[in-house]
Amino acid sequence: MGVIFKWLADGGQGARRRVLLGVGSFLLPLLAWCLVSYVPFIWHSKVLITDPGDVDYFQVDMRVDRSMFRDEVSNMEKTHQAPPVGTPANPIYLPAPGAVAHAFYKDFVHPSPYTDTPSLPASLWHSIKIIFWGFLISSLIGVPLGILSGTYPAFGRLSEPFIEFFRYLPAPAFGALAVAILGIFDGPKIAIIVIGTLFQQVLIIANTTRKLEATLVEAARTLGTKRLRLLTRVVVPGILPDLYRDQRILLGWAWTYLIVAELIGTSSGITWFITQQARYQHFADVYAAIITIGIVGFGTDWVLARIARRLFPWDRGLIHA
Repeated sequence: MGVIFKWLADGGQGARRRVLLGVGSFLLPLLAWCLVSYVPFIWHSKVLITDPGDVDYFQVDMRVDRSMFRDEVSNMEKTHQAPPVGTPANPIYLPAPGAVAHAFYKDFVHPSPYTDTPSLPASLWHSIKIIFWGFLISSLIGVPLGILSGTYPAFGRLSEPFIEFFRYLPAPAFGALAVAILGIFDGPKIAIIVIGTLFQQVLIIANTTRKLEATLVEAARTLGTKRLRLLTRVVVPGILPDLYRDQRILLGWAWTYLIVAELIGTSSGITWFITQQARYQHFADVYAAIITIGIVGFGTDWVLARIARRLFPWDRGLIHA
């Protein structure tokens, strides 16, 4: 153990150390999940009935509290009746990793053929389209406004007070209004993604723009650079790596609004899949869908980080991204 801590403190072997620590950040929670799921004395607050015996209200595969199970066993033994038999189990809302892995495989390899129960791949694809259009619209508006606010103080003082006020208004509060204006299908869902990310985007990008070295802007103005060329030739190239990094973070925020957005109007997307599976207590499928969202989001960010290394090789901040 001391060798491990010394290795961590000394910096390990560079890239190899980063990979191992990254893998470890996933393995440690998985290990804790496995311990809670497969080691009976750690938790297992329920008993899974395998034989109800002579207890009328017990059924096979029913989960009951351990105290209730012990009481019924004691009662049956006192009256010389067949006691129930069961195995330690966790509550139904905490399936084991193996059950979730099986559900993940089943949902992608053998999706449901029924139209009233959308498959996980189809639901995920629908949600990805909602995220794409919502974040695209938000960026088309937010990025230019943020750059203008950060470059020109007068424009910032004119726009940012209202934006500061509006960003504290919860995006889901506009759900009913979005449905009234845009209908019950995907329009209001995209609108919630836009509302949830646009105003944050303007403020973050404006702050990033203000961090650009003032000497670069002053030098460009001294050389006679006009306003439009100042933006396109000096400001935007100067902030581009940080702007790209901001967009990666903001894209993650868009995913956090997805579940709420898809509850507005007609149910659809991965939210509908999760809701349907939870209704029938198929919690392994619920976990599989939630993990899928994480995999897609993390994978997208990983790809964008690798692209950034090619686009901005001079940016040292991307070396450890």
